[in-house]
Amino acid sequence: MRIVVIGAGIGGLTTAALLVKAGYSVTVLEAQTYPGGCAGTFFHKGYRFDAGATLAGGFQPGGPHARLAQLLGLSYPTHPISDAGWVVHLPNRRIYQWTDPEQWQEEVQRHFPFSRAFWKLQRFLANQVWDLSSRNAPLPPQSFHEFISLLKALRPGTITTLPFLFSRVKDFFPSKWTPEFKAFVDAQLLISAQTTSEDASLLYGSAAMDLPRRGIHTVKGGMGTLSEVLVDWIRRNGSEVLFRQEAVRVETNKREVHRVITRKGDVFTCDALVANVTPWGWAKLLGDALPVSIKKDLLKTGRMWGAFVLHLGVEADRVNTPITHHQIIGTLDRPLGETNSVFLSLSPLDDPTRAPSGMRAVTISTHTEPLGWFSLSEEDYQKRKEQYTEQCLSLVEREFPGFRSAVRLCLAGSPRTYAYYTHRPWGMVGGFPQSSILQARGPQSGFHNAWLVGDSVFPGQSTAGVTLGATRVANLILQSL
Repeated sequence: MRIVVIGAGIGGLTTAALLVKAGYSVTVLEAQTYPGGCAGTFFHKGYRFDAGATLAGGFQPGGPHARLAQLLGLSYPTHPISDAGWVVHLPNRRIYQWTDPEQWQEEVQRHFPFSRAFWKLQRFLANQVWDLSSRNAPLPPQSFHEFISLLKALRPGTITTLPFLFSRVKDFFPSKWTPEFKAFVDAQLLISAQTTSEDASLLYGSAAMDLPRRGIHTVKGGMGTLSEVLVDWIRRNGSEVLFRQEAVRVETNKREVHRVITRKGDVFTCDALVANVTPWGWAKLLGDALPVSIKKDLLKTGRMWGAFVLHLGVEADRVNTPITHHQIIGTLDRPLGETNSVFLSLSPLDDPTRAPSGMRAVTISTHTEPLGWFSLSEEDYQKRKEQYTEQCLSLVEREFPGFRSAVRLCLAGSPRTYAYYTHRPWGMVGGFPQSSILQARGPQSGFHNAWLVGDSVFPGQSTAGVTLGATRVANLILQSL
């Protein structure tokens, strides 16, 4: 069997590794010179900057990364975060996302004493959803076999969540909720479910809000190390990962894909194909061969977010906090994103591989609507980048006085940047807003021997979510073969 994987992101590499583990030979094609995609790490002037994802969760016993490592017999160079996964900075308070459940309950009750029932329900639903995910339950099921697998994964506790299947997070807000409470919940949901409490699925949102208690780790060398470990494992077990091989066209024969053409003109014939791309990227690869079912699917599919990102080199002694992740909210009277909320990640103080001596690698990101960046003239584009840079730095300066003067290197990126380096149409990243588990997008490609993986395939958000989706796709392929 000739199996080809397009894209050496977490989704593509995880699927490839599981197929190699099952005894198949796999060829992975990657356009860039390094793996990881939107969870990769790039090198610049002595710094290792995370290209997109900066938060590594799912390493708890039974978590997606832990299960994959056990199955493949590999280890990641990670270290568990034992204090706060991150800090949420509201305009008038700081709330610590403690990894210890009891410490976390005390923290949230201290800030929002009226919310006890809300967090009790959230913890219960989160436990059920994470428990279901530990059994690789396929959601939403796309075949009779997957439907049977889902039924086998259910437990009595799972059944008790059914009344909440169509609920939104805000449906269960405390009756006396405050703007601070809503901003706090919305901030968490935006980074982990790509939407806020009005639209976020209660089941998915409950699990997403529990991420800090689910094995948050630091990764030596940056997030891209996770992909580098998988590349090494795949190669050591007899399969290929080829860099500078950008797939530009997928050729089909009736209901099957059968060849991948790269920009270099190389041809890779395949019996099965895995594409670590968004649905729009898949449409671009197929061109006129795109099935009608996928065309219709794209017409009704909502867009994903884009990101505006700053990669900074900062003097370490000016920002010496040991907590590596911070979410900062601007004002409570404006929507989140578009520089009114940023997620700041600092390289760990004990990881000298990330920055030159005396410096820290810092990433600041904010959600942004992607399409508007592509309609700007070059002059207006540069002005908008400067404006967003200034607003992001000002927000961080509010919480870390002196931060701005400690910056020695500043690289700004927009959805245009992501489109250029990741080849994602419109630079969309992070996955679809999770408003309903029943409407979640599966790995369907329109062809019976091809599957999509990555952040656009449920559950999608984070490297943990992408690993879950890739495990599901690997199982589907093994069943079909």
